Amino acid sequence: MKRRFFYLITFLLLIITTHQALAQCSVCRLGAESNVEQGYTAGKGLNKGILYLMAVPYVLVGVGAYFFYKKRKDKEHHSS
Repeated sequence: MKRRFFYLITFLLLIITTHQALAQCSVCRLGAESNVEQGYTAGKGLNKGILYLMAVPYVLVGVGAYFFYKKRKDKEHHSS
């Protein structure tokens, strides 16, 4: 029961913070578009930087989850 409550609270917090993240993305998008329209290339670099910053946390969480899973499987295998 406590676990479901924790998941519900976490989900609600993620939903609430998504609105703020979308607002920031539109500001970055407008800045990048105006930069490219003026003939500069910094907008393209900004878009690549945003994608890089977005991907890094997912990769880190994925790697951490993999090692956690591997360690847990090894522990279960040795205790059997």
